[in-house]
Amino acid sequence: MNDFASLRVLDRFRPIFQKLDIDYDVMRLILQLKLTMDSRRMPAIFSGSNVKKEGNQFLKSLWMYGLFGILFLVPFLFLGNEFLFSLTIMFSSLFIILMTSMVSDFSAVLLDIRDKNILHPKPISGKTLNAAKITHIMIYMVLLTGSFVIIPLIVSIFKFGIIFALLFFIEIVFISSLAVVLTAFVYLFILRFFSGEMLKDIINYVQIFLAIGMAVSYQLVGRVFQIVNIEITYTFAWWHTLLPPFWFAAPFELILNRDNSLHIIILSLLAILAPIIAIAIYIRLMPSFERNLSKLQSDTNRTKKKNHLLQGVWARILCRTKEERTFYKFASLMLKEERELKLKIFPILGFSIIFPFIFLFNTLSTGSFEDMRSGNSFMVIYFALIMIPSVVQMLEYSGNYKGQWIFYAAPIKNKSIVYSAALKASIVNYFVPILTMLGVIFFWIFSFRILLDLVVVLLAAILLTLVSYGIFNKGKFPFISSHEHTQTNAFVKVFGSMLIVGLMAAIHAVVLIIPNGLPVYAVLLLISNFLGWKLMFARG
Repeated sequence: MNDFASLRVLDRFRPIFQKLDIDYDVMRLILQLKLTMDSRRMPAIFSGSNVKKEGNQFLKSLWMYGLFGILFLVPFLFLGNEFLFSLTIMFSSLFIILMTSMVSDFSAVLLDIRDKNILHPKPISGKTLNAAKITHIMIYMVLLTGSFVIIPLIVSIFKFGIIFALLFFIEIVFISSLAVVLTAFVYLFILRFFSGEMLKDIINYVQIFLAIGMAVSYQLVGRVFQIVNIEITYTFAWWHTLLPPFWFAAPFELILNRDNSLHIIILSLLAILAPIIAIAIYIRLMPSFERNLSKLQSDTNRTKKKNHLLQGVWARILCRTKEERTFYKFASLMLKEERELKLKIFPILGFSIIFPFIFLFNTLSTGSFEDMRSGNSFMVIYFALIMIPSVVQMLEYSGNYKGQWIFYAAPIKNKSIVYSAALKASIVNYFVPILTMLGVIFFWIFSFRILLDLVVVLLAAILLTLVSYGIFNKGKFPFISSHEHTQTNAFVKVFGSMLIVGLMAAIHAVVLIIPNGLPVYAVLLLISNFLGWKLMFARG
């Protein structure tokens, strides 16, 4: 096995681990094995793809975080000495990215129980096992955070000097640790009170709420500050002490601007004490966390739902052949029952639900409710479609990917209908319910005058599903790749998908100013969907 550079750096901290009563040599060996497995080339057996993904895909995606750092952090370094404003926004961006990555990319690692049968019979303490798990995640979080902040950190040295850069570095270490520990606390709470199948379901639902909560809190932070005539004003309120980005921005105000206000001192103390206390509590609760993870192996309280009547109705409506109806039911079950798949997809669905309302509130902040409901602000519903390319791409992956042999062994006449059925199942199980829920709320806000617009949005969503399939998955079977290939982040996919969704929204906006343009556009979308689906899946 390789002696990774990250492990050689970790060796410098050996005394700290030993002081925490952790068997460092054993932890290092476990980490070396995990990192080797991460970078191991995945077998391409039955993959049906000519593209071989070699090496650690997460490491290859880090350049994108560097680009995000230049775009989202560097500009705030040129807003002068208003550190509480600029750094609160910067730390909010960093906190959102860290928590999003923890929920979407590293939750599976945190909740991984596959090595229990191998390692637990060995004379290894639970504290060492849990330290190996957290350190494994922290190595990737450090790489992710380092890629995101390295350019802003260099710029900050030239702009504000070495003290600013040093403080910035320390705060980044604290905020990264806090993001990991807070996520672990959420799972620890769930593991404490739930078990069996309900526990696994609750974990999925919590991830949606985490995704929504992070997006809402980011908006909340931005609204704390008021910008009047380019002057930034800030008024302290007690609830600002509940928002971590304020904690980490306050020390800059205290040390560099010499602001000795009581609230700045309190926030600065929280920046230091909160992560340290959180880490101390987590270390104390490590054995309990590891012990409760065994509940994930329990099948108690399993109540299989027998209500497949609705699936049968949709299958008869959407699928032309008995063969396609069979794969539609199979794909629907995978989308509803496969937890690893839901673990990846549900946070994306959470973002798609909340984004339209975030932009509606932005519109409301600059005008009245009556102005908003009489205008075209309903177009923000297009932000809900940003989930589609990401979800369609995810249909390639499954925790049970080794069962892909069934696709090659079964006498399937037209192989393309397998993915056609999977796409239809994703539309019915994911896209339609979300758009229906948003549609009901939008009807209440904008009245039924937007009925045809929402029909157009639904048709655009179906067409976008087809286009996404053509880009990401064409020629493959669904559910045939391991989730280990999806360690590239969901955040990148969401931003990439915005370009296609933005184009569709722009076309919709243009047809609104053309007389009778909307009905004609709706008919064109209907025909495009019909022909597109027919041509894309014409033959296997």
